[in-house]
Amino acid sequence: MYTLITGASGGIGHDLALLAAADGKNLVLVARSVEKLEQLAETIRKKNKTEVISIDVDLSDETGVNTLISEITKRGIQIDSLINNAGFGDFSDFAKADLPKNMEMIRLNISALTQLSHFALQGMLKEGRGKIMNVASTAAFMPGPGMAVYYASKAYVLSFSEALTREMKGTGVTVTTLCPGPTDTGFASSAGLGKSLMHWILPPATSMEVAKAGYKAMMKGKAIEIPGFTNKLSAMSPRFTPRSMVRNMIYGIHKNH
Repeated sequence: MYTLITGASGGIGHDLALLAAADGKNLVLVARSVEKLEQLAETIRKKNKTEVISIDVDLSDETGVNTLISEITKRGIQIDSLINNAGFGDFSDFAKADLPKNMEMIRLNISALTQLSHFALQGMLKEGRGKIMNVASTAAFMPGPGMAVYYASKAYVLSFSEALTREMKGTGVTVTTLCPGPTDTGFASSAGLGKSLMHWILPPATSMEVAKAGYKAMMKGKAIEIPGFTNKLSAMSPRFTPRSMVRNMIYGIHKNH
């Protein structure tokens, strides 16, 4: 049995791989960066008696997703835990945004996650056990003017995963949604945010802190995990705040990055 982790070459995915390996799990690590994947795989092999398979594919391309599924099937690898961590964001008003990049984001953040979840569930339901963790964000709880597609993609991840949580009840399979707030990874810079005002309002956690909270929640079968008290408040505040105020607040934060 193997734990499949996407976006494993850095940040939260990298640290989740270390935690799963320390827990004795065999791993299938997936990312675009061959060099980073192999470095991580070698580090894990030296420290743990666990098997590590690294597969470099671009999951923002449907061909890459199909290649990954085909490779897993061909090798006869059984997935008992799936961590859909791969994803990225883009900072820009939508009308001025790089549309191909935003469509790539949708394919990675939504389509690949959905396809891999469906694939993994077939084997898990047959075995009567399994765990899925989908990485969303506190952005899932609110609209995100200035990062409209990213916020909407994470809202999909949360809604989709919550629905699966209920559908899987009584099957032995659990689905956990990890919703971190600002985290000290390469995400902000790759999204074009730099040190945003959000990082001043909500000081970022380390990727390992988030990974530990997420891994613990997944192993317990918890439905939703929001690491950090201030992030929990941030995620819950839109329930009690007028939507127009939330929209204006988030837009102001993004415009003052």
